[in-house]
Amino acid sequence: MAKKSKNYRAAVEKVGSGPYAPLEAVKLVQEISTAKFDETVEAHFRLGIDTRQADQQLRGTVSLPNGSGKTVRVAVFAEGDAARAAEEAGADIVGSDDLIADIQAGNINFDATVATPDQMAKVGRLGKILGTRGLMPNPKLGTVTNDVAKAIKELKGGRVEYRADRYGIAHVIIGKVSFTPEQLAENYGAVFDEIIRMKPAAAKGKYVKSVTVTSTMGPGVPVDSSVTRNYTVAAE
Repeated sequence: MAKKSKNYRAAVEKVGSGPYAPLEAVKLVQEISTAKFDETVEAHFRLGIDTRQADQQLRGTVSLPNGSGKTVRVAVFAEGDAARAAEEAGADIVGSDDLIADIQAGNINFDATVATPDQMAKVGRLGKILGTRGLMPNPKLGTVTNDVAKAIKELKGGRVEYRADRYGIAHVIIGKVSFTPEQLAENYGAVFDEIIRMKPAAAKGKYVKSVTVTSTMGPGVPVDSSVTRNYTVAAE
């Protein structure tokens, strides 16, 4: 534990004060990563919104151009042609009443769910189980749809969810330490653009208060939030 603390303090010292352009920030995250596994890299956006207000909620999904680096297991609630389409699209689990029974029995071995609209009356019974885990299909997130193949492709291809918590902070995966700096910076840019685009109309004052990027075990690296384009270009 002491060794880890020493490494962490050294990493914090290396970060300095910042803020850094996105490409420089992710390079620094990679440089100070000392874990023996491929750490996940996240971006944290501290926003000027009050999520206790219904008109200042922020939630959605964004497709990362270079994927998330995660292997996503997708369960699909569907029957008939839709179930066959889900299987052909690479769904890991497909079912209806049988899948619901499995989940009620505690078998939750998937990372995301998709459901056809006609299944939602049944799936609704799983609200307490799936809802607390953030796994409930949601039409606003594109996971309640008749086009199950498209939803599966997006989930497996790098679509990630963002949601501002009660403190107005959105935590979003942007890749893995093993990505190239340019891939991470490009993914960061896609997320940043989406969060700017989805700014609640009721938000007042400064919207993006601060941004940091960090790896699973590393300290946060401050990002210059005034950079709103050319994310993969080094600062001059």
